[in-house]
Amino acid sequence: MTVAARLVEVALPLPLLRTFTYAVPERTRHPLLPGSRVVAPVRGKRVIGICVGESDGAQLGGKEAKALLDVPDATPALPPDLLAVCRWISEYYVAPLGLVCRAVLPAALGSATKPDAPGKQERILVLSGELPTLLGRDEAFKRAPQQRQLYELLEQLGGRAAVTHLVEQLGCTPSVVTGLVKRGLVRIEQASRLRDPFADRSVARAALPTPTPAQREAIDRIVASPPGAVTLLHGITGSGKTLVYLEVLKEMVLQQGKSAIVLVPEIALTPQAVDRFRAVFGDQVAVLHSGLSDGERLDAWRALQRGERRIAVGARSAVFAPLENLGAIIVDEEHEASYKQAETPRYHAREVAIMRARETGARCVLGSATPALETWVNARDGRYGQISLPERVGGGALPPVRVVDLRQELRAAPAPQRALRSVLSVPLERALHDRLARGEQSILLLNRRGYASFVQCDEGHVATCPNCSISLTYHRTPERLVCHYCMHQASAESNCADCGLPFKRQRGLGTQQVERLLGDVLPTARIARMDVDTTSGKWAHTAILDRVASHEVDILLGTQMIAKGLDFPNVTLVGVIDADIGINLPDFRSSERTFQLLSQVAGRAGRGPKGGEVFIQTRAPSHHAVRCAMTHDYLGFVNEELPARDSPPYPPTLRLANVVVSGLDEAAVAAFATEVADWLTQAELRFGLGVTLLGPAPCPLERIKNRWRWHVLLKSERQAPLTRLLRGLLTGIEVPARHDLRLVADRDPVSLL
Repeated sequence: MTVAARLVEVALPLPLLRTFTYAVPERTRHPLLPGSRVVAPVRGKRVIGICVGESDGAQLGGKEAKALLDVPDATPALPPDLLAVCRWISEYYVAPLGLVCRAVLPAALGSATKPDAPGKQERILVLSGELPTLLGRDEAFKRAPQQRQLYELLEQLGGRAAVTHLVEQLGCTPSVVTGLVKRGLVRIEQASRLRDPFADRSVARAALPTPTPAQREAIDRIVASPPGAVTLLHGITGSGKTLVYLEVLKEMVLQQGKSAIVLVPEIALTPQAVDRFRAVFGDQVAVLHSGLSDGERLDAWRALQRGERRIAVGARSAVFAPLENLGAIIVDEEHEASYKQAETPRYHAREVAIMRARETGARCVLGSATPALETWVNARDGRYGQISLPERVGGGALPPVRVVDLRQELRAAPAPQRALRSVLSVPLERALHDRLARGEQSILLLNRRGYASFVQCDEGHVATCPNCSISLTYHRTPERLVCHYCMHQASAESNCADCGLPFKRQRGLGTQQVERLLGDVLPTARIARMDVDTTSGKWAHTAILDRVASHEVDILLGTQMIAKGLDFPNVTLVGVIDADIGINLPDFRSSERTFQLLSQVAGRAGRGPKGGEVFIQTRAPSHHAVRCAMTHDYLGFVNEELPARDSPPYPPTLRLANVVVSGLDEAAVAAFATEVADWLTQAELRFGLGVTLLGPAPCPLERIKNRWRWHVLLKSERQAPLTRLLRGLLTGIEVPARHDLRLVADRDPVSLL
C-alpha cells in the first residue's frame, strides 16, 4: 500500500491571487513548516516560494502535484506572527500572497540559484592546544617569538578571534598563523561575519535624562497598556517623544527581555535615530532600510532572527523584522507619506505595525506632533489610546512664527531686487545675516530640487518631458533639463519643439538656484544643500548631517527631508522659502501635507537654550494650513480640515481605493479604464455593496514614464465591500495583452496624483 504524498500550499512571487499545491518529497534537507522557504519548479524554472500550510489537494483537480525541489533553511523564514501579517496584507490590500512574502524577506533570500544565501564568511582562529607553563612556552616558541605573541593574544581574547583582526593587531604575516596551525596549537574555522554599516560610528554609551512628570506618565501608561494596544503619542516638536520611546524600550527590552521595532520615515533620519538608540542599547540595535546593500541587510536580518540583536531600527520595511517575543513597535512621525509602499504590495507600514502588534501582543506607539487625520479620529473615537505632551522639555517655548506675504514684498521691492525678494524677503535676509554674525545655524526649506521649476521660450512654450505629463526641471550643476519622474534628460541648450526658439527664461525656484543666490548674498556662509541630487551616495545623508552637528555648516538648505526629526540645538532660525508649493495640488490631502510640513520644519528651530524663530514666506497667508502652522495650532487645523472631508467625503470620513489603469497607448488606456468602470458599476448594481464610484478620468499626472494613466475612485463607509469589489475586479476582469496595459488597485492611497 502506497502512502499518499504530503501536500502543501506554496505562495509564489507571481501576480496571481492564489497559492499553489506541491508535493513534499519523502526526505527533505530540513523540516518543512509553515513559513519555510522552499524551492519549487515553475514552468521549467526554480523559484523561491513560502510554504503557507498543509493542502487537501482540491486545487489540483485530479492532476498530480509537482514535488518541491528543496527546503533550504533549518527554521522558517517567516515566524507564525509574520506569516499571519502577510496573510492580512494580502487580503486587505488585495495583493498576491507570494509577492507580499517576497517583499517581507531580504532580497538575498529570493534567489533560487543560491537558496542558501550565505552571509559574508571570515576565518576564525580557535585555540586547540594548551601550553600551561612558561617553561613549555619558552621551549615551544624559542625560535618563533611572533607565534608566541599571536598565541598569547588569542588567549587574552578568549581563545577565539578573527584571523584578520589578529594579523592587524600584531602586524605579522599570515605565515605566523600557518605556523601555529601546523603545530596543532590552533585551528581555523569559518564563520559568518556581520556586515554592520553603522559599526564604525563612534557612539558613547549615555545615561538618559530624568523624564519630566508628563514624560513619566506617558511611559507608565504605554508600558501598562494591554498587549496589542495602540497608543497615539501626540507631542509637540521638542516635547521629548524620543526619551519616551527609549524609556519604553528600556522596560520592554532590558527589564522584560522582549524585542522591539522602531520605524523612522526617512533614510536620512536613520543615522541620528541609530545613534540615539545605540547610545543606550549598544550592539542590541540592528538597522534595516533600503539604503543598505543586500548583504548588509541580510546580515542584520539574520542577527535579529537569531536573537543576537533585539531592536530593529529602520524605515518602512523594518516593520517586518524577524523578531521573537516582540514587546513594542514604535512608529515615529506616523503621519509621513513615506510609510506607504509605492509598488505592489502597496501596504502602509503604520497599519502593518498595528496589525503586527495585535498579532504578537506588542504595544504599538504612534508618535507625531501632527498626526494623520485618520489616526487622530481613531484616537478621538476611542479606538486608540491617546497621550499628550503639550510642552517642550526644559520649559522651552515653541519658536515664534512670522508669516511674510511675498506679494507685498515684491510690490515694495525696487525693480532690480524683485528676483532676489521672490526668494529671500527682507526680514528673512536680515535674520540670516544676524545668525551668521552670532555663530548660530539656520535651516531653509524649499520643497523643490533643481535650479528652476521649468524653462520657457520667448513664445511662452515650456520644455516638457516626452514621457510624462510634466515640465522638465532646469538643473545648473551639471547643466541639464531633467524629469523628476522618469529621469529623462535633455540638453539645457535645446530649442523649443513648438516654435524652434531657444529656451531662455527660467521660471520658478529650485534648491540649486537658492544655493547660488545665498552664496551671493552671504559670501562667508558655509552652505550645505540636502536634496535627492546631493544625497544619492550611500552615506551622503549622514555626511551632511554630521557636518551640521559639528558646526561646519552655517545654513542647511534642503527639501522635505530636512523638515523632520533633526535635533540641532544651535539652529535658531528656520525659513520656508515658498510655503505655497503643494498647497493647491489636485489632491484631497494637499492642505494636510502642507500644514504638517510647515509645522515639522518650524519645530527644528529653538531646540536649545538660545531659542529661535521661524519665517514662512507665502502668497496665501490666509490659508488655514499657513495660519494654523503660524500658531502651532494642530487642533485648530483639524477643526477646519475635517469638515472639508465631509463634503465631498474623503478619508477619514470614509474608506478609499484608487484603481489605476496604465499603458503605452492613450486611447487603449481610456477604453480599458471605461471597461473597468463599467465592470465595477455592474458589480455594485448586482450586489448592492454600498460603494460609490467616481470616474473613469485621467489621473492628475496623466502620463509618467511614457505610460498614460486613468483612474477610478471607489468610496465606501465600510472596508469589507471595498475588499470584495477589488478582489472581484482583479480576478474577474481580463487585462488585454495589447499596449502593455496594467491594472493596479491602491487601497488607502496617500496621494491621488
